[in-house]
Amino acid sequence: MLEVRDLTLKYGQSQILHGISLKAEPGKVTCVMGTNGVGKTSLLKAIAGRHPFAAGSITLDGRDLGHPTAFAAAKAGIAYVPQGREVFPLLTVEENLEAGFACLPKAEHTIPDRIFDLFPILKDFLQRRGGDLSGGQQQQLAIARALITRPRVLLLDEPTEGIQPNIIKQIGKVIELLRDEGEIAVILVEQYFDFAVGLADRVAVMDRGAVSYRTEQAREDRDRLLQAVSI
Repeated sequence: MLEVRDLTLKYGQSQILHGISLKAEPGKVTCVMGTNGVGKTSLLKAIAGRHPFAAGSITLDGRDLGHPTAFAAAKAGIAYVPQGREVFPLLTVEENLEAGFACLPKAEHTIPDRIFDLFPILKDFLQRRGGDLSGGQQQQLAIARALITRPRVLLLDEPTEGIQPNIIKQIGKVIELLRDEGEIAVILVEQYFDFAVGLADRVAVMDRGAVSYRTEQAREDRDRLLQAVSI
C-alpha cells in the first residue's frame, strides 16, 4: 500500500500543497478530482519523485521512501504516466517501450506479451515512430511503457485528455483489469467525471492545494461528489 501523509509542496515562495494525505491500495482505484490549478498534477509529481516536497512522508508497504528522485521512485515500484504522455517522438514504439527498462535489472529487459494483450495496436506499430501516432495511440504507449516497469503503484494524470471515445473506453477496460487483478494500486487524476466515478473505489476532491472532500463510496455518493467537484 502507498500512503502519503501531510505532504506539503512549494514552487519558490508559493505553497501548492497543504498537508495532503492519501492512501492507495492494491486492487483499488483512488481518484483525485478537482478543477484546474488545485494541485492534482503537483501531487502526482511529488509522489513520482519529479518535484521535491517540503514536508510530509511517502511510504510504500510500510517503507519510508524519504524524498525520492524520479529514478528511485520508479525503482521502488511507482510508475507515472504524465499529462501530455511524454512519448519520445523520434523513437519507435519499440524503443519507447524499452525506455521502461531503465529501472529494471538486465534479466528483465524484455517486453512481456501481456503488453500487447492489453494494447494490441502497439504490436502492429512497433517500428512506427512515437511522434507519428495519434493522441490515443500515444496514450496507450505511455501506459504500456509504465507497465513495463512492473509497478506496484500506477499514477495516471488525465489519461482521457484529448483522446477519442473508443480509446477512452479501451483505457478504462485496462484500468478495470489492473484493479481486478489486485496487484497494482492505481491513483487516477481525472476531470472526466463519469469515467472517474465509474472506476473509482475512493475519491479525494482537491481545492486550493488541500483535500476538501473524501468518499470511500464514489458511485453511491455520486450527487454529493459532483457538487464537491463543481465548487
